[in-house]
Amino acid sequence: MSRTSPHHYDTHHVSRRGLLKSVGGLTAALTLGASATAATTADAAPATFSHPGMLHNAGDINRAKVRVAAGTDPWLSGWNKLTANSHSQSSWTPRATATIIRGGTGENYSLLYNDIAAAYQNALRWRVGGTEANAQCAAGILNAWATTLTSVTGNADRFLAAGLYGWQFANAAELMRGYDGFDLSAFQEMMVNVFYPLNNSFLTNHNDACITNYWANWDLCNTASILAIGILNEDAAKYDQAVAYAKSGAGNGSIAHAVPYLYTDADGYDLGQWQESGRDQGHTVMGMGQMGAICEMAWNQGDDLYSYDSKRFLKAAQYVATYNLGNDVPFTTYTWGSGQNCAQNSQSVISASSRGQVRPVWAMLHYHYNRRLSLDDKYVSQMCFSAAPEGGGGDYGSTSGGYDQLGFGTLMYAK
Repeated sequence: MSRTSPHHYDTHHVSRRGLLKSVGGLTAALTLGASATAATTADAAPATFSHPGMLHNAGDINRAKVRVAAGTDPWLSGWNKLTANSHSQSSWTPRATATIIRGGTGENYSLLYNDIAAAYQNALRWRVGGTEANAQCAAGILNAWATTLTSVTGNADRFLAAGLYGWQFANAAELMRGYDGFDLSAFQEMMVNVFYPLNNSFLTNHNDACITNYWANWDLCNTASILAIGILNEDAAKYDQAVAYAKSGAGNGSIAHAVPYLYTDADGYDLGQWQESGRDQGHTVMGMGQMGAICEMAWNQGDDLYSYDSKRFLKAAQYVATYNLGNDVPFTTYTWGSGQNCAQNSQSVISASSRGQVRPVWAMLHYHYNRRLSLDDKYVSQMCFSAAPEGGGGDYGSTSGGYDQLGFGTLMYAK
């Protein structure tokens, strides 16, 4: 019953920006449906970047503000989850340091991911609740790191740190854009000097390893960081670099390589095997959040990666959700090369490790595919509501995995 296609990657897609220009608006664009394959010009960075325009646009923020003020669920429940988190308190004190180390001797990267969570959560409280104290706190955290951080280092894990914390940091800064107490230019300079070189080095050279050596999440977080820096700094070349890699990059994080096999289940739902499914479910669900962040940021700048290659990412999200809900899914043996010599490895069965793990990744996907596009996302929907209301960093354990997503999707994406 599977229709696997490991070597055929359909590149036909519909540009969201092209549709918006050609048919006069989002509503008209969406009526074209899933089968639309109209030819469009190549995607490029927007002539004018939209701000705020990463994980949240002005409409998202205004909707949350209005709904929370009215005391309406699920937004109120999402807001209560945010305000209960210790990272969202305006009394948070930053612990900026010059060198962040992830991997090897002297690891201290928890300083960074905790402060990023605090900056983001305080920024959200200011944007949605209007509290000046939270704005001052968020700006203080961002300013402290902008003037202190000079390097991210460690073993190969330094590339994970540069990717994960790069895109998250940029998102916190984007929410504070325009606030008088925030030094945007200093922060932009820090991002391009500290984070981008590592992001670019990884996607270009993959730490001198075989191109398939690193799991999809390594590519994804570094792609997300370059995309976010491009938006934050209004740098068209970096924006285009990230979008191009998501579509056709050589590593495991490009959409086709991250979803190598396609199937249809007994109920007629399209599923896509995720590249890390044979590894464990914690990293697989993490991938939903990393790819989701890329798609959402691009969407808010006019590019529809969510629908790229016949909605390949939706098929993967349905597959991952199906299995983590306790259902069986098909699995095709996954083979890859590792190390510098591309030594062959294979996984013949899906991994049950960390199966059912909760991460705040599903609201973003459900509210896009189901509410924006009116698609039947049965399994993603079930995962979304089983994990609601979503929290963020600090709500999913104290180790780094609990901070791989910024979270609070119920508050910011419910429609």
